[in-house]
Parts: sequence; C-alpha cells; structure tokens
Amino acid sequence: MKLFLLAGEASGDRLGAELMRGLRQLKPNVRFRGIAGPEMQSEGLDSLFDMAELSVMGLAEVLPKYFALKRRLDQTVAEVLAWKPDILVTIDSPDFCLRVARAVRAADPSIRTCHYVAPSVWAWRPGRAKKMAAYIDHVLALLPFEPPYMQAEGMACDFVGHPVAAQAAVTSKQIAQFQADFGLDPARRSLVVLPGSRASEIKRLLPIFCKVVAQPYFAEFQLIFPTLPHLEPLLRAEIDALAQDTVLVTGAGLTAADAAEQRLVAYGAATAALAASGTVSLELAAAGTPMVIAYDMGFISRMVIGAMLKIDTVTLVNLVSETRAVPEFIGKDCKAERIAPALQQILDAPDAQAQAIKTTMTRLGRGDPELPYRAARAVLRGLE
Repeated sequence: MKLFLLAGEASGDRLGAELMRGLRQLKPNVRFRGIAGPEMQSEGLDSLFDMAELSVMGLAEVLPKYFALKRRLDQTVAEVLAWKPDILVTIDSPDFCLRVARAVRAADPSIRTCHYVAPSVWAWRPGRAKKMAAYIDHVLALLPFEPPYMQAEGMACDFVGHPVAAQAAVTSKQIAQFQADFGLDPARRSLVVLPGSRASEIKRLLPIFCKVVAQPYFAEFQLIFPTLPHLEPLLRAEIDALAQDTVLVTGAGLTAADAAEQRLVAYGAATAALAASGTVSLELAAAGTPMVIAYDMGFISRMVIGAMLKIDTVTLVNLVSETRAVPEFIGKDCKAERIAPALQQILDAPDAQAQAIKTTMTRLGRGDPELPYRAARAVLRGLE
C-alpha cells in the first residue's frame, strides 16, 4: 500500500507522524512518500523538499512568494501523479494542500484523496466545504463537532480525536529534570511564551509579547521560549534584550519525538502561558497549563478574515469546552497594554481554567486506548 503524505507546518508534521505510526502498526507493508518536517522524517519519510518553504500564512505574506510556491505546487503534483499512490493524504495547510489535491483529482480521478484536519467552516468561509467535495473523498476531523459540516456536502468524515489527548501527562520528575537542565529555579514562577511556529508570526507577535513581559509585574518571572531550531535566531535578537532570566528550548540534537516531549514538559513547568492562536492552545491544555491567547496578522488579512468570521472566539480550548475561559486578544486587540492585565489575572488565579482544560481533553479523546489508531483506521476503512 502506498500513501503520499503532504504536510506544510509543524502541527501538520506532528499529525502526519502519528498517522504514519498508526498505519505502520496496522499495515506493516505500507510505503510513504511526500513532503514532511522533522517528525515525519524521523518516521522514515524522505521529504521532496523542505517543508519550511510552505510555512507562510496571510494574504499579504503569501503574495511575494507566489511564484516559488507555485513551482513547489507543480513539483508536488507531478510527483504524486508519477508515483500513483493508493491515497493522497493532505494534512492541514489548506491553501497549498487543497490546491495539490484539486490538481491531482483533475489529472487522475482514480487517486483517492483524504484531507486531515477539517477546514474551520464553522468559523468562516462555509462555502469551502462545498468546493472541497469536488476533489476530496474523505476528511479526518480533529474536533467532535466538525463531521456534520463535511457530510452535508457529500464527503465521508470521521472524528478521529486529537493526538494531544494521547500524550502522557507531564510528571513532577520530568519538570524537575527540565528545570535542572535549563538552570531554572524551582522556587520561582515561570512563564512560557509562544509567539508562533512561522517566521512571519514571530516577526509580528514577538515584539508585542516581549513588551508584555517587560512590564514590572513580570520582572521576577523566569521566561521559557520553546521554538524550532531554525527559528532560534529570530527569537534570540528580541529576547536577549529582556531583563529576566530567559531560556530558549529548541529541541536541537533530539529526535523529533523527544523534542515534542521536551516542549510539553516546558509547558508543564510554567505557571501559565502567553501564546499565539492555533493548535498550541490544545498542547498547553494537554500539559494542564492555563493560558492567554493573542494573535495578529497583516492589515489586509485582518480586514478580510475579520469580515468573514462567524464565531466570537478562535481559541480551540474555548470552542471544544463550550466556554470562554481562555482570554484572547485577536487583531486590533492584540496590544501589550490589553494582554498584560489578562495574563496577570491568570497568573494570580491559575486554577480558573482547570475545568475547561479537563473538558477539552476528555472531548478530544483522552483516556481512549484506541485514540492513536483512530486516524489510521479511518484511512484504511476509506480505502476498503
């Protein structure tokens, strides 16, 4: 059995790695090709090119790289058609991935297509589901309320849970070892700061986040900045100017699995987190870390997306738990003077989000022994 897997960013790379492990357990003779990051590569997939080339988000940010992305898109489609896999699995990153799937379907309708991570049509642009149905056969949904939106347009859709719910809880022993390794004082409080996994996000959000933690209330906190090795220089330039004790956690020299575990322990070692919007909110929930979410984008992207948004929160913990326990500051509200008081309030009462976090993890599948195999089983059922 042959699968072509396509991931375009760090969160998709983690999902792809979990899917590969599950498929290999159920179908030992499975073969993989595609585009991947370090986690999928550690599972044995040789990436066609560096996945980081696809980690671009926002209308204004994509335009300067349009022709380079178009060349990569054509290259990817040609590789899929030449190899002729049993199934093309595109993972998140819809702007690139779904264009590949559409081109493959137009050229060879016999190749089955599966998109992993349902587009958030419940949040904005509901018409995307109808368009997808023309070239996507099957959708794997991470959130329990998503399948009806896909099924209504004629696609098969399975809720497969979220891999973060399968992660083991962080232990006090792991936290103590992490603190020793990075020279953190266990008697002092720590704050984990996460300005995104893309260079464009970091450039926009890191100065705002640093302005927040530079305020007097946070002077005695130890600051933890988890990131990826290739993004370290972007963060280093900003955080070296901070007065607090800071540590960068890059996972350099570790396997992809060990680096992912190190990040989760870093989250667990913190009293609270200030983070960009995205999957990281679920990772923080998996570690039991309360959070404040903030995000901004280019002016054009902000205006277009803001006009289309159909929901009053973009934080996944809020959506899955059906609460508004996590404060968020999006777009024009992403300002240090607004974020800082909310972060201070969370740090003063870190248990306020505990129930919402517990509900989120339960609904995403924590405690289900079959969770690591749900996505793989769904893919195999689709092929049968």
